[in-house]
Order: sequence, then C-alpha cells, then structure tokens
Amino acid sequence: MNDFWLTVLDFAHITTARVGKQLMQDFGQVQASQKADGSLVTRADQWADQEIRDAIAANFSGYGILSEEADKTFPGTEWCWVIDPLDGTTNFTRGIPIWSISLGLLYQGTPVFGYVHVPPLAQTFHGFWPGTSGLATPTGAFLNNHPIHTSADAPSSNHFFNLCSRSTSVIQQGFPCKIRMLGVASYNFLTVATGAVLGGIEATPKVWDLAGAWVIVQAAGGSWKSLKSEPFPLTVGEDYSDRSFPTLVLSRSELTPVFEPFLKDLKI
Repeated sequence: MNDFWLTVLDFAHITTARVGKQLMQDFGQVQASQKADGSLVTRADQWADQEIRDAIAANFSGYGILSEEADKTFPGTEWCWVIDPLDGTTNFTRGIPIWSISLGLLYQGTPVFGYVHVPPLAQTFHGFWPGTSGLATPTGAFLNNHPIHTSADAPSSNHFFNLCSRSTSVIQQGFPCKIRMLGVASYNFLTVATGAVLGGIEATPKVWDLAGAWVIVQAAGGSWKSLKSEPFPLTVGEDYSDRSFPTLVLSRSELTPVFEPFLKDLKI
C-alpha cells in the first residue's frame, strides 16, 4: 500500500475513532429534532459532522466535502469526501446499538475508498474499489482489518435478507429468506459484504448513505444494482439533498432473478 492510501486509511481510522468515542458518550442520551425531509437530527450529528469536516480541511487541502448535515452540492473537485456523520440517528437516540460513521472518498465523482465505523459494535469496515478510475489502489474489503467476502450460498429459510421500512412490500408469499430490518442503510449493505446476509434493499438512500458501503460491498464480491438512477459519478453543481437512489444489493449477481420478481410493488 503506497503512502497516499496509508494516509487516507490512517486518517479515516483516527478521525472516526475519535468522533465515535464522543458519540458513545451521547448514545441514547440526546433528543432529536425533525428535519424538513422527516428524518431526525441531533446535536451529536451536527457536532460529528463539523469535527469530520474540520479534520478533512486540515489534512486534505483542496478536497471537496459533501455532507448530510452541511454542504449537499457536489463541488466537482477531482477528489471529494462524502460524509454521513451518524447513519442511524433514530437507533442512536433510542439506545439501539446499530449506528455508524460513514466516509467515502470519491475520485472524479465516483467512490474509490470506503470506511464505515460502527462504534457500539466495535466494528470497522473499509475497502478499495478502483472501478474504471484508472487509479492504482489496494484491493479488498475488510472488517477490523480481516478480509471479508460475500456469501456463495443459495437462498433458504435459514438465510437472511435485509429491508428498510419503506421496502416491506417485497414480503410476499414465497419470499426465499428470513427478513431482518436493521434501521441503518450502510449496515444493511455491509452485512451482505461480510456474508452474514444474502441481500438487502434500501428504497430511499441518499449519496452519503451509500458512498462508503458502495465501495466495500463491491470489493467484497457483491452485486450492486441501482433500481432507478445510478448514484455515481456525481454531477457537478447538483444538490443531492432531495435525491434518493433506490438500491438492491446481493451477495452475487446470479441471485438477481431470484429476488427481482418481489420488487414489482416497491415504491421508488
């Protein structure tokens, strides 16, 4: 791993560990207010967002920043960090220990590095996915620095599939797996990357929900299918505050015809 990627990885580790330590102090102790889009926000989200943005500005001069709680317009810089300072705010405020800090590093509008820290579970995911960027990056997806890979299993009643609260229409007679609903978009997809779950759907994720996991899932061998429009590359000058990117993630592309028939009533 060359010096640049070591710097990126060390930065993500140090910053999310520091922010996560403080968020653990606030976990289950803060009150939330409702944003215009109906989602929740707390002072903890806003503090974490500012801390991460300040750290990026201090360490990556000239890089763009796209954030759920601040700058939501893609600046068009060659390199851009996408931040979700607290994915799973509802879980966080209710004391449910599944929430994350998610970072994605974009090159020319497409993520090439993803890092997701889940403080209450002591789990940290990262991955590299150069795609068609032409960059020489490290390879692979990792959980706590151990390589991870999606499952090669066939669906059964003893396997899991994740949903969000807006995708329950897929629960129909004959659905081939048990259903789980975790309440955190990034973690929904990352459990596919680890092989724990065969697939997941998010009906209304935003780019900051996706950027980190997008890299890690594909680096782990998973199949990423956009159900409406492709999220990446981002468009210069586009305001992403109101744009959702319905997504189906599967452990492998061969499972697409198994699960696609259940998506016909999904409202996207």
